Amino acid sequence: MNLFYREAGEGRPLIILHGLFGSSDNWYTLSKTFAEQYHVFTVDQRNHGQSPQSDDFSYRLLTDDLAEFISKHQLERPILLGHSMGGKTVMNFAVKHPDRLAAAIVVDIAPKSYSVQHDHILEGLEAIPLQSLTSRQEADRILTPFVPEADVRQFLLKNLNRTADGFSWRVNLKAIDRHMDEIVADLQYPGQYSGPCLFVKGARSSYFAPGDDDIIRGRFPRVEFATLDTGHWVQAERPQEFARVVLNFLDQI
Repeated sequence: MNLFYREAGEGRPLIILHGLFGSSDNWYTLSKTFAEQYHVFTVDQRNHGQSPQSDDFSYRLLTDDLAEFISKHQLERPILLGHSMGGKTVMNFAVKHPDRLAAAIVVDIAPKSYSVQHDHILEGLEAIPLQSLTSRQEADRILTPFVPEADVRQFLLKNLNRTADGFSWRVNLKAIDRHMDEIVADLQYPGQYSGPCLFVKGARSSYFAPGDDDIIRGRFPRVEFATLDTGHWVQAERPQEFARVVLNFLDQI
């Protein structure tokens, strides 16, 4: 799959993968910070952003898409950084292709299965009538009963694309809805990644539970942990602290 990406900087390659309902746009500012030292690729995963949409959607496919992207751009053992769903892609790739990356950075997600937490988001997004929609403000009003947090609504509505005929979604809601059980699934490949690995957690996030650190160490024995005073969107809530943690980790490898 020919994934859309943005590129900046020079040096060792660093690939950044967004989370569910996100895109490379979410990482624009931080990518410029990382590009001062690294050759940064911010990538839209399939069914997101400006990358192609497909009826098929799973971590095996996202892992294969990433492997194809690395081969196509002839990247030698890149550093991989992923948030949430992107972090699951990074973990799957690392245990399947441990010799093809230099380090893994996983943001606020663990190598385990999760219960579905996004039904209200999908219901709200699907309630927005694209053909008759007149403005983003109208979309925000419709979405508010489903997603009361204004910052989360703003994040989600970045997926609205104005066209000559009205609006369309940059994110493939039908595929996400159909494959949600696969999106919240555990890692798809056995084994370990024994290379350098950093897990960054949000202290107020619901994505980690007692015992998860032991699960992580079982799959990523060289792991380091960092916790910031945030919810799930760690890099958006504390961007400067997040960048400092990541760069300090990378300075050591």
